[in-house]
Amino acid sequence: MVWKALHRWLGLVLGMLALVLGLTGALLALDPVQQAWQAPDGSRELPVATLVQRVERSIPGIEELRHLPSGVVVVYSFDNDQARAVRVDPEDGAILGPYQPSVLPRWVKNLHRTLLLGDGGRWGAAATALAMLLLSISGLMLLLRRMGGWRHVAGRVRGSLAQRVHVVAGRIVLAVLLLSSVTALYMSATTLGLVALDAEPEPEVASVANGQPDIAGARIALLQQVRLKDLRALNFPDAADPEDAWKLTTRDGETWLDRSSGEVLATQPASTAQRLYDWALLLHAGEGAWWSWAVLLGLTGASIPLFWVSGLLIWWRSRQDRPRITQNSPLAQADMLIFVASESGSTWGFAEALHDALVRAGHRVHSAPLERFGLGPAARQMFVLAATYGEGQAPAHASGALARIAALPARDIPVTVLGFGDRQFPAYCAYAEQVDTLLRERGWPALLPLERIHQQSAQQFALWGEALAAALGEPLTLDYRPRLPATTELRLVSRQDYAGREGQPAAILRFSWPAQSFWERLRGRGLARFDAGDLIAIVPPGSPVPRYYSLASGSADGFVEICVRHLPGGLCSTWLMGLQPGDRVPAFIRPNPGFALPAGRRPVLLIGAGTGVAPLAGFIRRNERRVPMHLWFGARDPARDYYFKPDIERWRGEGRVASVQTAFSRVPDGGGYVQDALRRDAERVRQLVAQGALVRVCGSRPMARGVADTLDHILSALRLSVAQLKARGRYAEDVF
Repeated sequence: MVWKALHRWLGLVLGMLALVLGLTGALLALDPVQQAWQAPDGSRELPVATLVQRVERSIPGIEELRHLPSGVVVVYSFDNDQARAVRVDPEDGAILGPYQPSVLPRWVKNLHRTLLLGDGGRWGAAATALAMLLLSISGLMLLLRRMGGWRHVAGRVRGSLAQRVHVVAGRIVLAVLLLSSVTALYMSATTLGLVALDAEPEPEVASVANGQPDIAGARIALLQQVRLKDLRALNFPDAADPEDAWKLTTRDGETWLDRSSGEVLATQPASTAQRLYDWALLLHAGEGAWWSWAVLLGLTGASIPLFWVSGLLIWWRSRQDRPRITQNSPLAQADMLIFVASESGSTWGFAEALHDALVRAGHRVHSAPLERFGLGPAARQMFVLAATYGEGQAPAHASGALARIAALPARDIPVTVLGFGDRQFPAYCAYAEQVDTLLRERGWPALLPLERIHQQSAQQFALWGEALAAALGEPLTLDYRPRLPATTELRLVSRQDYAGREGQPAAILRFSWPAQSFWERLRGRGLARFDAGDLIAIVPPGSPVPRYYSLASGSADGFVEICVRHLPGGLCSTWLMGLQPGDRVPAFIRPNPGFALPAGRRPVLLIGAGTGVAPLAGFIRRNERRVPMHLWFGARDPARDYYFKPDIERWRGEGRVASVQTAFSRVPDGGGYVQDALRRDAERVRQLVAQGALVRVCGSRPMARGVADTLDHILSALRLSVAQLKARGRYAEDVF
């Protein structure tokens, strides 16, 4: 919770300042690129003495010779009391042209460094750099949490377009932002006097005035030894001051030389602080680095508006989706207590339904986040509604809830736990299980045993409500109405009808969706990006509850395709089966990341029955890289319900699917069920799994159980099980 809150509020409060510094930094990154193009090639090994000899021939009144990190050599001089700065060619000392420190107006640099507020603005810029550092660190922690750790940090990003833009951009430039923030903080510390670059004061030196003429720079031994690549600056002695001396600055420090003899008068090594500053300047501004680094810095700065806009949209959408609990009684007065752990906010919708039902039943109800778990004097029943995040972790805000529960003495008030999760993940409802186990170990009783809700199922929640009403001994109706996202109207383009089983015809429906601009998608308008295996929610007329169908296509295919079987009395399937081309349906996308196929070349076992072949067909359709995919498909009658048959045969010819095994249970010699097809192919199944194959299963719940039992038997020779494959992220189911 700390990282999420820190990231959110720093972004909201200091986002505009970060935007200014990012954009001006992107502009200032042009200077190192421009200077790198102007720098002459070669001459890095040229002795400084030779360079001095060459420039003195063409430029009178030289005061300073400076070698910039970009490689440009600049000579500062006075000619007839007129100061000038020119770029020179080290090869012959010829003037290349006037030196211009920046192609940008000076106010751009001042805006970046001081926000146009003078010295006070430097503190503001430093504070913004610190905020950027904290934003980067918190962003890294949230990225790792979202993606499931370092191993999966480069994996596919799911969510709305704004979320994907925010995460993908962060994944690309986060390291540069961290580095830029740290170096900006260090340079600010030196500018503000918090870090002294000079460890010691500059020594007092003076040339010996002996009446002898000044030695030519070309004859000074040290200048003959130092190479141009090591030179930072060379200050010439003032002609009007006989005690003035040469001052040589290199990466190693400063040296003063007598103007008459060329002997060393004093040296001062570069301090550690100075060396760090030089590195900070190189890494932050790109000065002295390869020009490509400066370009990368510029692009990173230019990406900050993208971060800011996408972050604002994510924050605004989360505020819009947050449920509002009404009639929330104080803890001290409530007889029913509800505590919620929710990562995305969806579990709060179920808590709201439970809260309202208990209020209608005459109870005083208090609902609060789980980290506020506690008792009031009037409490009679307590409920914990807990979602699981990632690999069994608590939602961010509830990270300390277990410790709080463990610290409280148990009472005889029942605490009932309801878990929310997705069976695709090995750690299904694991956090709810941890909460329930801790409560029982501490001695808290339960009114009902732990129940688990799969994919926010309204039907499962309603059944749990019936059990709760019976246990309480009072009428209770949980009227859960999911907070639906905005829907997009899909237009039916075509349909393929199948006879299906008796009284249950089926059809493959293909839809198109309206064109939408990038800005609309960034704001979460229109149909979200989707892949085969994701779910499309269709809201039939007169129903507040959507029906979910597995997708047989992805956004890249340019259409939405589903396979629908008519269920007698089914509101949504009856309506869909009556559609004709041109008819429209409201729908939205619900990601199903646990069922997605990761990138890679590992073999894939696709096992489906009936309409469950739809997402598997979608995987094959998009198999352009010809990953070895093997399909086992079960149905009743090839003449009635062999869905996608022409497509599967074509894809097999194209090499998108390596093999296809079928089983039909209602025809003679049809091969039985899909489990029987797996048994007949047991040796090949074992070989593929031994090679690291992934397994995806889609169909009815009984079919999925049968497939799991069959695979357990087949894989026992490898000392493997379906449970082990699930734990390793290699096995996933989409069941209905």
